[in-house]
Amino acid sequence: MKNIQQTSLITMTINKVDFQLQEEHNFDWLKQLGSVFCVFDQQDSGNISFGVEKDNQRYFVKYAGAKPIEFNGNPKEAIKRLKEAVPVYQMLEHPNLIRLLNHFPTENGYALFFQWAEGECLHSHWTFGGPAKYTNPKSPFYRFKKLELEKRLKALDAIFSFHTYIESKNYVAVDFYDGSILYDFNNDETTICDIDFYRKSPSINDIGENFWGANRSKSPEEYKIGSPIDSITNVFNFGAIAFGLLGGEMDRSFSMWAANQGLYQVALRAVEDERSKRYSTVNDFYDAWKSV
Repeated sequence: MKNIQQTSLITMTINKVDFQLQEEHNFDWLKQLGSVFCVFDQQDSGNISFGVEKDNQRYFVKYAGAKPIEFNGNPKEAIKRLKEAVPVYQMLEHPNLIRLLNHFPTENGYALFFQWAEGECLHSHWTFGGPAKYTNPKSPFYRFKKLELEKRLKALDAIFSFHTYIESKNYVAVDFYDGSILYDFNNDETTICDIDFYRKSPSINDIGENFWGANRSKSPEEYKIGSPIDSITNVFNFGAIAFGLLGGEMDRSFSMWAANQGLYQVALRAVEDERSKRYSTVNDFYDAWKSV
């Protein structure tokens, strides 16, 4: 089916930057925002994103309303989801989060306008898909895993401190995975770039096994409809992220772990299948992590 779809793709060009969609779409509204220098057109969420530059300032534009090549849903649903993300970015504004500057409707969709955050996505599947993510020396994930331990621990600290903050605001992270992390290799700074699906806590799994998230960092309850999605769920997510950035990802053996035994035990408790065995809050998990 995908091959049939691929043959009917159309290529569009804005400011000499090419990208593909399933059908034509009007992007004239982009001109007022600046000159496009890059496009992210392979997301399955229904969004397409642009890097734009104006007056020597860079910005990031996330847009719903078109039909990106990896999207098989209804653009109206994508528009609805993107609109619902606006108050989430506003409520959870934080130094470690990409900053929302503006949002507005267009003729056929909706756009979120962010300050540009320097960095490379640790799950850049559009450039380093499949095994290349782990084996290509140019892959951001590969390069991150080669960083000295202190720099990787600093990145995790940025992730954990932000999520302790959102917990204090009674929010729960949904669809947080390594694709939500931007790492600036020049300045060793970490930015969280995608919180579109974060929800008020507590919440429940209203989708089932296809609940938002990556299999490598999802908790057992994120596969089961009606299960709670809360701080205990997030504890698992961040334990799994720690294994991804410091260890063997799905292989959670100590031999694959780059840090000390104490941090390993904290991460291991976080990813217990049984919810009652995990830390009860992200704050408790982060406190245990810092104490080691």
